[in-house]
Amino acid sequence: MASAPTHPGNRHRLTGHYDLAVIGAGAAGLSVTYAAARLGVRVALIERGTMGGECLNTGCIPSKTLLAAAHRGVSFDHAKARIKATISAIAPMDSAARYSDLGASIITGTARFTGRQSLEVDGVALTAKRIVVATGSRPNIPDFCHGIPYLTNETIWDLPALPTHLLILGGGPMAFEMAEAFSALGAKVTMIGGTRLLPREDPELAAPLIAALQSRGITLLTQRAVAASAGPGFGPVLLLADGSEVTGTHLLIAAGRIVDVSSLNLAAGGISAGLDGIATDRSLRCLGNKAVFAAGDAANPQGVGPQRYTHVAGSHASIIIKQALFRLPAKLSTTPPVRAIYTHPELAQVGATQAQAGPGAKTLIWPFADNDRTIAEDATAGLVKLVLDKSDRLVGAGITGPHAGEMIGLYALMLVQKTKLSALARVVLPYPTRSEAGKRAAGSLFAERLFTPQLSRLVKFMVRLP
Repeated sequence: MASAPTHPGNRHRLTGHYDLAVIGAGAAGLSVTYAAARLGVRVALIERGTMGGECLNTGCIPSKTLLAAAHRGVSFDHAKARIKATISAIAPMDSAARYSDLGASIITGTARFTGRQSLEVDGVALTAKRIVVATGSRPNIPDFCHGIPYLTNETIWDLPALPTHLLILGGGPMAFEMAEAFSALGAKVTMIGGTRLLPREDPELAAPLIAALQSRGITLLTQRAVAASAGPGFGPVLLLADGSEVTGTHLLIAAGRIVDVSSLNLAAGGISAGLDGIATDRSLRCLGNKAVFAAGDAANPQGVGPQRYTHVAGSHASIIIKQALFRLPAKLSTTPPVRAIYTHPELAQVGATQAQAGPGAKTLIWPFADNDRTIAEDATAGLVKLVLDKSDRLVGAGITGPHAGEMIGLYALMLVQKTKLSALARVVLPYPTRSEAGKRAAGSLFAERLFTPQLSRLVKFMVRLP
């Protein structure tokens, strides 16, 4: 048998059989591998690209670093240097050396299924009792953009200079974050966001964010692009559905992501997949082959759908660890996960939106214009919005405002623990803080019940008693 390349620090030589094989060294794959290696399980981690996956190298970390640098008013060159330094500082935690030292076999190459529990990595055969597919996703490129120069989150970090006029095709979180960052760095930015901007977010929460970007001179178009070409100066030209054209110097495509598993030969493993990912049950076991799990962006769980967030990938890993290593039952929650957009102001949500909550749902809102901390800091854009079902139970929460991503964790915990809204209304919070807005929103429900004519008459009678 030929030998596949492994990291020189491995404690285990590459052998024919493993207890667990993990394909993909992103957030989900690394978390599963870490637990298995620490517990002494014979585990192989297979990665054909860079350790750390999209989040570390081309996603969350560089984008948040760019935003932070842009908000500090630095130059584009300084921002690029800061991105490189940030990735370098975090990379050792995701490195092949670290996982090899833990006891995992790190195999560099492209994996493909040759059977239900067998793989081939660049011509080398191996088998595993359990296999985890955590291969992530890639940018979705509309057909009409092929043939012209474009950027994605995988290539934009390599720009030699700041674009003069950046066109952004897409209207989701990445489009908003990059629009704000490049505008703050000094570029002219036009976003072509389709018929609705931030289509997955609550419109009432999205409105302050949309207004904030417009106030900074960013052009936001709610038109659908239908064709693209290269202009005379080789800059992109987008033709919109209404017949108008938009011209810029660079084009960033942020039109969603798709799962490309064509190289995995999934059919040999009895595994089905589409552009939304590998079909699994809520335990993340692949339909048709219970020995294989899918995690992170690669997974498309029944009744839940794809959830492409790094923190969700970590949650997927914990579910797989419980099942594959401890033989414990575990399933994904059907509650929509916590998520955030890191612009100024930020937008964060968890659980059901008002539209998702269905008939009989109600909302409690407290605007930051009525919050003493935001008034003091002159940053009053935004609101806290609590979503209740017909029984007045909390089923979702959203925040648009400064540090919304830091604040949303309270409501995520409430949903997991099924905490009553009365507990939020009773909690004593420091003054003045933005967190008080959520407490005030919850308190408004009980204020409606307290200050009624009936109770007023009762209190008037009771205060007269000796």
